[in-house]
Amino acid sequence: KNGKCDLFKGKWVEDYSKGPLYTNATCTTIPTSKDCFLHGRNDKEFLYWRWKPHKCELPRFELDTFFQIMRDKRLAFIGDSVGRNQMESLLCILSQEEAPIDVYKDAKDQSRTWFFPRNNFTLMVLWTRFLVKGVEREGGVYDLHLDQVDEKWGYNVSQGLVDYAIVSSAQWYFRKNYLFEGGKLIGCLYCNEANLTQFKVSFAIGKAFQTTLSYINGCKNCKGMLTLVRTISPTHFENGTWNTGGHCERSKPYNKENMLISSKNNDEWEVRDIQIEEIERAKKEGYWKGQRKFQALDITKVMLLRPDGHPGSHWRDKKKKGFNDCVHWCMPGPIDVWNDLFLALLS
Repeated sequence: KNGKCDLFKGKWVEDYSKGPLYTNATCTTIPTSKDCFLHGRNDKEFLYWRWKPHKCELPRFELDTFFQIMRDKRLAFIGDSVGRNQMESLLCILSQEEAPIDVYKDAKDQSRTWFFPRNNFTLMVLWTRFLVKGVEREGGVYDLHLDQVDEKWGYNVSQGLVDYAIVSSAQWYFRKNYLFEGGKLIGCLYCNEANLTQFKVSFAIGKAFQTTLSYINGCKNCKGMLTLVRTISPTHFENGTWNTGGHCERSKPYNKENMLISSKNNDEWEVRDIQIEEIERAKKEGYWKGQRKFQALDITKVMLLRPDGHPGSHWRDKKKKGFNDCVHWCMPGPIDVWNDLFLALLS
């Protein structure tokens, strides 16, 4: 209440007094790949931890409060499948109050729109891997134009079709990609080519967020828009990466003492810091352009402590051999706290 509480610094405490806000029985829109119980996960303890900021309490998600704020509004999740994971969590929470109408999905079922008629509220995913323009080469390698936004989401925003945005992108950068500025090749990520500058992931993501937030700042139809930047969601692969047999089998949160930090987590932390820098830069730029609103939804540290929250091997039929998912989050699960934090910031 006195503004002294940092919602994003705290610890996870065990709490059996309240269960999750939804289950796979009460929410029909959980994607099968996030429905960990459907695929054989048996432990349920991971559902009974709540996030406790150091100097205050984080309120539990209040449906009435959310719909009061969002009546007659449009909320867009602009990002990749992890951003969509948060939207799916929110969709499940909101559907306990009102059944949403499935209004639109694109050909690949990446971008989606849901509508809540009683509250005249629209919930969207504007799907984008990188936020900036990415042109695919062969084999899942991309040319990233760090100074141009991806026009799919850019169009919706520029037309004034978004009142609230949650912007995110990260994990697609942790692979081989080529980087362009002004139409010229300036270097690469993970390419090991003698004649090319190899950049850190944090450099590329910093540039992409600078381009994205400057675009929103320069948008004529975005005067009242509130933009939250959701910081990088950490992965928890142990004994390998996603394609070398890495897994995430833990069933409890870390406390500070037993935390395993991989070199990738260190890179992710660097990305988080640069995202915060870009939000601060955008706030200043917005101030001079007439008060655009930017805020951080800073979940990186919160989720670094939750190696137990990923689907792991429980994301599809066990008969199909393949990789473990230590990137996305089970539903219900710790990802639901992102929406508690989102509503606390909105309030």
